[in-house]
Amino acid sequence: MYRSPALVLACALPAAAASAEPTDLNTTRIALFSSGVGYFERTANITGTATAELRFRTDQINDILKSMVVQDFGGGKVGVVTYASQDPIEKTLRSFGVNLTDNPTLAQLLDQLRGEPVTVTGPVNLTGAIIGVESVPVVNPDGQTLTEVQYVTLHTEKGMQRLELAKIQSIALQNEKVDEELRKALRTLASAHDADKKSVSLSFEGAGPRNVRVAYLLETPIWKTSYRLVLSDDKKPFLQGWATVENATEEDWKDVRLSLVSGRPISFRMDLYTPLYVPRPLEQLEIYASLRPPQYEGGFGGESEASQLARAAQPPGVAGARSKRADRGRGDVLTGAAPAAPPAGGYGLFQAGGGRSDELPGLALSDAGVASVAIAEAAGELFAYHIDTPVTLARQHSALLPIVNQEIEATKVSIFNAATHPKHPLNGLELRNTTGLNLVQGPVTLFDGNLYAGDAKLPDLRPDEKRLLAYALDLSTEVLLKANPVPEEIVSLRVAKGTLIHRRRYVDEREYTLKNKDAKDRTIILEQPVSPDWNLVEPKEPYERTASLLRFKTTATGSKESKFKVRLERVGDQYLTLSDAGFDQIEFYLRTKVITPKVKEALQQVIKLRTELGELTKRRERLEKESGEAVAEQGRIRENLKTLDKNTDAYQRQLAKFDALETQIGKLREDVAAARSAEEQGHRNLETYLLGLELE
Repeated sequence: MYRSPALVLACALPAAAASAEPTDLNTTRIALFSSGVGYFERTANITGTATAELRFRTDQINDILKSMVVQDFGGGKVGVVTYASQDPIEKTLRSFGVNLTDNPTLAQLLDQLRGEPVTVTGPVNLTGAIIGVESVPVVNPDGQTLTEVQYVTLHTEKGMQRLELAKIQSIALQNEKVDEELRKALRTLASAHDADKKSVSLSFEGAGPRNVRVAYLLETPIWKTSYRLVLSDDKKPFLQGWATVENATEEDWKDVRLSLVSGRPISFRMDLYTPLYVPRPLEQLEIYASLRPPQYEGGFGGESEASQLARAAQPPGVAGARSKRADRGRGDVLTGAAPAAPPAGGYGLFQAGGGRSDELPGLALSDAGVASVAIAEAAGELFAYHIDTPVTLARQHSALLPIVNQEIEATKVSIFNAATHPKHPLNGLELRNTTGLNLVQGPVTLFDGNLYAGDAKLPDLRPDEKRLLAYALDLSTEVLLKANPVPEEIVSLRVAKGTLIHRRRYVDEREYTLKNKDAKDRTIILEQPVSPDWNLVEPKEPYERTASLLRFKTTATGSKESKFKVRLERVGDQYLTLSDAGFDQIEFYLRTKVITPKVKEALQQVIKLRTELGELTKRRERLEKESGEAVAEQGRIRENLKTLDKNTDAYQRQLAKFDALETQIGKLREDVAAARSAEEQGHRNLETYLLGLELE
C-alpha cells in the first residue's frame, strides 16, 4: 500500500533530541530550467533521529525560504528548520551575556564578568568572585618613567586578593550558563569569518532506517543549446544538438541525475529573509480620546466580501472539494498521515514518492559518431531532456552534453526580403522539425559538403513545426524590385446624416525580376511586408502568411530572368462634412462617374440650400452694417446739438435729421431681426435636410 512521506514547508515542531546523529545530504538530482532557476534534490539514508546542516550564500536564502521541501520517508517526522539570522554580527553579539562586539581585551572582558566566580591558576591558584580590574602605575627601574600594570581583584575565602593580570596562566568560569554564553558568542564570531554564508539546519525524528530528502530551487545560469547541421546532396540533413551546462554552485556534482527543462515558467524573487515589522497604531485610553465617526465596509449578505469574491471565482463544485483536500493536506503536513494513493503516472516531473519520472524507453537515434545522452519527455507545458547517465562536474566548470543526434527534414531555398538586402537573397533552409523533440532556441552552424556554410539562429520549435533559416548571402541570384504606381480610385459615394462618404481603392503593385546566374534552377521565397487592411489580388494565395509578411514561392530558372508580380488592394473610406465643405469640393464629387442620381440630386440640393443661406447671411450682415452706421450718425448729431443754441435754424435742422435717423434706426432694427430670423430658419432647413439624408 502506498504511504506518503511527511511533507513540511515551514512547520514548527519540537527540536531534535540531543542524541540526534549528524548526517550528510548528498546531491542526487538536478533539473535546470530555462527560466534561470535550478531544482536541487539531496537525499540521505538515516537511522533514528538525525540532523543535517546545509550552507548557502546569503543571497540564496530567499529562494530557499520560498521553495524548500523537506521529506522524511518511512514514518518519520520532519522537525523544525532553523537558519541563521540576517541581523548584523554586532547586533547578534550584543544579545549574549558576554559582549564581544568591540574586540575587548582580557581586562575589559573580566570587567564585564564582575561578580562571577572563577578559578585562577598562576603563581598561586585561587577560587573567588571577580571584584574588578584596575591599572596601577609602577616606577620603572630607571626611576623616571612609569608603567601601567593591571591587577584583578578577587573575593576569596581568605578575603580580597589582588593578582597581576599578566602573570595569570588561566581563568576558568564556574558559572556554566555564563560560560555557555561566552562559547555561543565565540561560535558566532567563528561563523562570521565566512560572512557570505548562512547555515540551514534540519532535523528528522523517527525510529529505524529510512530515507530523507530535501529539495529546493536556486538561481542558476540558464542551460543553453547549440546545433550543427550537416547538408549533403545524397543524404538527408543531419542535426546534432548540444546542451551547455554550467556548475555555478559551491560544490562538485558527483553522479547526479540531470534534467534540462525548456519552457517559460514564471519565476520571481521575494524577500522573505529580511525581518518585517508591521506598523501598529497608537491607542489611547477613552478618557484621553475624542469620539471619531466610524467607517464601515459594504456588506454582501452573510459572507465577507473576500469570501464572496473567492467563492464566485471557483467553478461549480470546487469549493467543497478544495476544502476536503485542504483538510487532508493539513493532516499530511503536520502529522505525517498517509494521503490517498497518487494518480496514475505519479506526480509529474518530480515525484513525491520513490519512483523516477525519467525512466522512459530510449529513443532510436542515428549513429553519427556521437550518441545522444538525453531522453526527451513532455512534462505538462514544459519539455525535459533527462540525461540518461549520471553526471559528474566540478564546481565552477561547464560541460557540453549531446541531446539531439538524428536526421531532420530540410530543403534549400533562397529568401529575398528587400529590407534585409535590396539586391541579393539569402541562402536558407525550409526546415521542419521531424525529430519528435522540442528544439530549444540556439545558434546553428551549417556545413555543406564538409565545408562551413554559415551560421543561423534556430527559434524554439515544437515537433513538426516548420521554420525558415538563413545562413549566407546568395551571390548567384539577383532580385530587382520595381513598384508600379497605380492612382487611387473612387469606387462609391454615399451620404449619411450630412456626411459624404467616399470609398477609395488603393493599389500596391510590385514586380520582382529574378536573375539566376547559376545553371541550376533555384527555389526563391519572396517576403513582402503587409498590414491587415490590404488584400491580396495577384496571385490569389500566398505560399505562407505571418503576422506582418506575405511569402511567395517561385522558381528562378537557371541562367535566365523571370518575373513575378504581386498586387495588393486596400479599400478605405474618407469623410466630407457637407455643411461646411467648399463648393469646389462638392462640384468635384458631382463630376465623378460612380455617383448615383439620388446622391447627385442631394448634393445639388445641398448647394442650393447653402447658396440661399449665404444670401440670407449677406442680407443680415448688410442690414446690421446700415443700422450701425445710422446709430453712429445719430450719436454725432447728438453731440452737435449740445453745442448749438436751441433758437437757431442750425439747431432745428440738426434736430430734424436726428428725428429722421431715429425713425430709420427703428425700421433697420426691425429688418435686422427679420433677417436674423430668416437666416436661422435657413440653418434649420439645411440641418434638417442633411440629417435626413441616407443615400447610396
